[in-house]
Amino acid sequence: MAALGARLMRDLLLVGIFLAVLPFALRHTWIGVLLWTWLSLMNPHRLTFGFAYDAPFAATAAGVILLSLFLSRDKLRMPWSPPVIVLLLFVLWMCITTAFALNPSDSWNQLEKVLKIQVVTAIALMALHERRHIELFIWVNALSIGFYGFKGGLFTVLSGGGGRVWGPAGTFIADNNHLAVAVIMVIPLLNYLRSVATRPLVRHGLLLLMLLCALSALGSQSRGGFLAIAAMAMVLWYRSEKKLLGGLTIAIAAFGLLVFMPESWEQRMSTITAYEDDGSAMGRIRTWTFCANLAADRLTGGGFSIYNIENLAIWGAPGARSVHVAHSIYFSVLGEHGYIGLLLFVALWWLTFRESAKLRKVSRVQPELRWVFHLAGMCQVSLVGYLVGGAFLQLAYFDLPYNILVILVVTNRWVVAGHWKTDTTGAFGSAGPAQVASAPPSPGQRVLP
Repeated sequence: MAALGARLMRDLLLVGIFLAVLPFALRHTWIGVLLWTWLSLMNPHRLTFGFAYDAPFAATAAGVILLSLFLSRDKLRMPWSPPVIVLLLFVLWMCITTAFALNPSDSWNQLEKVLKIQVVTAIALMALHERRHIELFIWVNALSIGFYGFKGGLFTVLSGGGGRVWGPAGTFIADNNHLAVAVIMVIPLLNYLRSVATRPLVRHGLLLLMLLCALSALGSQSRGGFLAIAAMAMVLWYRSEKKLLGGLTIAIAAFGLLVFMPESWEQRMSTITAYEDDGSAMGRIRTWTFCANLAADRLTGGGFSIYNIENLAIWGAPGARSVHVAHSIYFSVLGEHGYIGLLLFVALWWLTFRESAKLRKVSRVQPELRWVFHLAGMCQVSLVGYLVGGAFLQLAYFDLPYNILVILVVTNRWVVAGHWKTDTTGAFGSAGPAQVASAPPSPGQRVLP
């Protein structure tokens, strides 16, 4: 009876928090965006056991956000930067490919899910204007996924690395591989928050969370996650001002983490270089060939739902008895939306990288923009984790990378508009976050007026 009461309390607590935030979300669109982000990334209802488990929290939040567009007096303006334009073209192209899909019914259902995410992404681009909006958005993204990194890291420690870490059921990150990449992606965001935090307790807590996230990623036993974290470590070393010290720090941390993992983990990671003997890896390669053949035959690809025996027999391997999804952000987009879709997808992230590079260039020597310089660099590192780990995972439509795009685009708008001259209030008041140290100016570098 006591256990039942405790479970019911968890449902009531979630509903109470949700209902308490709704009036503020109705009044301020940016608060609605934060609420949606928390619900879509953390999926707190999947941590309950009663009536809240299947309650329509996200749908209700989306409805409130749409109402707030008409009721709120907040400034709403779309930043029509190149990444935003390409994102719009990509979404429109997905609508076209769905209209010509091989399996229209299932494809339309998947398009509906993707459009919900992209509509809120567009609203976030319009609603996040102030520095505190940006910082709170970063906190919500980092801690929503970081929560599972915390849990997974503790589980890995308690199990001696022998267990496998999984995400919440029925979500984008339910699979151990998907959770690994998501957790890896937030480590740079946590590092940014740690570097700008003003309180030692917060800095130490975020550092501990970063270590637990790394353990969680390793504990997932995801080979794609391992490649992602290795790529991120290389970029972090390249970004460091003191490369010798940075390299030693990364090497010591990596050595400590890897020594902790059991022999079974090492055996699984060793299959990365011996993929010919791995049935799962070979199945993915066959599916990649299928996606390429389908895209070569159909300009619009096959739509969202293409993975079945009938399609595999036509464009893949005749006589195949099993079907694998692409397990790759690139090949899934290629098979589902054709070469035009893949071109738009790759261009989207290339332009997003350019956006971050522009931010780093203009904020490099401006004291008031040191936090922007570091933020742009950490967003780049996070995207490297996504683009490397995602090469082996089905995460093309996952919220988090698009939220990082939002962070970069709205921060660039804030800088270009000159708001840094007057908007000095951070998420926790005018004194926070602290301005992190930036790199020395390059020869001929111009300081913003």
